[in-house]
Amino acid sequence: MEEFFQAQAKFQAARGLTKVRAKPNQNYKRHGTKSYVYLLNRFGFEPTKPGPYHRVRTLQQRGLAHSHVAVGGRAGFGSRLAKQLDSEGKTGEVTAEDQQNDSEYLCEVEIGTPAQKVLLDFDTGSSDLWVFSTELDKAIQKGHTIFDPSKSSTFKKLPDETWQISYGDGSSASGDCGSDNVTIGGLVIKDQTIELASKLADQFAKGTGDGLLGLAFPAINTVKKGGAAAPAQTPVANMITQGDIPKESQLFTSAFYSERDADGPESFYTFGYIDNDLVKSSGQEIAWTKIDSSQGFWMFDSAKVSIGGKEMTVAGNKAIADTGTTLALVSDEVCDALYKAIPGAKYDEHNQGYVFPLTTKPEDLPEFKVAVGDNLFVIQAEDLAFAPADDKYWYGGVQSRGSNSFDILGDAFLKSVYAIWDQGNERFGAVPKIEKTQNLTPPKAHSSCYDSRHDSGIGNGKHVVDEFEAQQVRKLMEFLYTGDYSSTASEKKETNDRKENGQLPPGTHETNDDTSLETSERSHD
Repeated sequence: MEEFFQAQAKFQAARGLTKVRAKPNQNYKRHGTKSYVYLLNRFGFEPTKPGPYHRVRTLQQRGLAHSHVAVGGRAGFGSRLAKQLDSEGKTGEVTAEDQQNDSEYLCEVEIGTPAQKVLLDFDTGSSDLWVFSTELDKAIQKGHTIFDPSKSSTFKKLPDETWQISYGDGSSASGDCGSDNVTIGGLVIKDQTIELASKLADQFAKGTGDGLLGLAFPAINTVKKGGAAAPAQTPVANMITQGDIPKESQLFTSAFYSERDADGPESFYTFGYIDNDLVKSSGQEIAWTKIDSSQGFWMFDSAKVSIGGKEMTVAGNKAIADTGTTLALVSDEVCDALYKAIPGAKYDEHNQGYVFPLTTKPEDLPEFKVAVGDNLFVIQAEDLAFAPADDKYWYGGVQSRGSNSFDILGDAFLKSVYAIWDQGNERFGAVPKIEKTQNLTPPKAHSSCYDSRHDSGIGNGKHVVDEFEAQQVRKLMEFLYTGDYSSTASEKKETNDRKENGQLPPGTHETNDDTSLETSERSHD
């Protein structure tokens, strides 16, 4: 193993590789049910627990040959995600407002020559690299950094190549393709396929980031050439085929930390090397398990769990590790056993998920472990509490996978480990990374509400938030979590003065005498 690390250190020094900071998204707001609906939509599974969201059978037309409109042509039955509107069973469409469409972390990536910096969502559960482009309507471009291929001397158009991502509610993102150089943490990937967005449904357009960088396997990439499937190489797969990267460095890693601790470590990715110091600090060797990439995911055996020290076998069970998912989804059998071990926990049909009291202390929660191959890893206590469901209950970080055939271990799991995604050797590795103090208070708002691009020198962030405005936003977020909002007379006066002088920050407005400022809602995953 020492030779393994030495080869990476040599490669890191030669290429000048650095960590890629996973920046907390300033606009991200946790919401349990919306996160769950996003997963129902994205993975297309049928919920097996009661609640307003479910799948309905529909008659669908494929459209005429050479047409991009689904009218005419062959028809067949399919299903789409719907929501129940009343007690009589009336259903309606699932909209962008029903689900989380934003990401918890965003990472800076450089595309083209000279480099154009964009903030992307790194997602190990998908394989497309798509960006907001100049082909989009101006209204959709607003608030994003737009990749302009005409300004890159190394961009090449890929004739007749298109892409389209579709979700279970019928929403989609699509466009055409080109190739260009992509730089991630100092590592240059040449001739990478870039999917240029020309159409984005609200579910895709409302996020804060400028696109997505898929880190799964090419099998699930959506690029087509001449209408036939022609999956593009993902950045890591392309990195491997370049031939100038040693076997030991054909990997990337991820380390996510709690945003509930203001002075905690920064979350990050590395490409081409492992942070050996972080491995050593765990006091354990890396636990490796072979992956099955046949479905395009980082999938491995996960045939047991442990709840409060009692092991439970889940014969033949598989799981995927997915940075694009915030929750952890497991079988109903495991969910039921876990929440039976939490005092006061219950299934809440209205929120379509398991909840437990906000008064719960970390020591009241059972130690919950999931298997990665033959090794069990703890999901730390604070990540069992995802977000307040209401003023009495937490929405649990572990929920039902419904009819899905495998577990989905998202950030609720990944925050408890340092993950090594070794694509060159087709294996997944991990060491424990448990926070020293388990914090069950709701995550506080970020101390500033300006665009997160402002401090990186990219994008359209213009407004610098002063301490008064930051204080008002913090107080508002406390109100959203606790229901307690109060303003002093001086604060109300300053708010009114700022309104009269046109000095309220973007996205805020005066509401009434009791609530001085209200931010415009951007609640996506």
